[in-house]
Amino acid sequence: MLEFTYPDATLIAGVDEVGRGPLCGDVVTAAVILDPNKPIKGLTDSKKLTEKKREHLFDIIKQDALAWCIARASVDEIDKLNILHATMLAMQRAVSGLPIKPNFVLVDGNRCPDFGIQTQAVVKGDLLVPEISAASILAKVTRDREMVELDKLYPQYGLAKHKGYPTKAHLAAIKEHGINHLYRKSFSPVKSLALF
Repeated sequence: MLEFTYPDATLIAGVDEVGRGPLCGDVVTAAVILDPNKPIKGLTDSKKLTEKKREHLFDIIKQDALAWCIARASVDEIDKLNILHATMLAMQRAVSGLPIKPNFVLVDGNRCPDFGIQTQAVVKGDLLVPEISAASILAKVTRDREMVELDKLYPQYGLAKHKGYPTKAHLAAIKEHGINHLYRKSFSPVKSLALF
């Protein structure tokens, strides 16, 4: 069982990100405060759910959570700050965008940005903490949908399939078609394939 240190916390926000590994697109974060009177069944790490289940939970979370906010850091910010700092910035945006201010924040992983609120990092938090699971689902569905939309504009890269991750097919497509404004130029596979 997990050891938590928030005996007095009544409004706990869970925070997670999606999109640190892909070669293109924004890094998307979400913060969620669940309503203890409306428990949501089936919350777990978004990667362990089918797309259909994620989509279903996405709507329920938005409807039943006390508060939620989806935020991001852009490709330019990722290239300027590096992916870790851009992710922390996007997490801060998600928490500050919540319509209700939490009094405790739980972040998936082992690093936390400064929210000005008591915070704890939870390794495998998306599996263990329902608030973080909910945040991971909001972030993942949002980013996946964006990749599907971008795929319609730039079908040559196959973004709907790999969601921007560095698969063999994706790297081959970059080699063939070059990079555009969607790509994170600071990422080494993009750097090495960029045809300047």
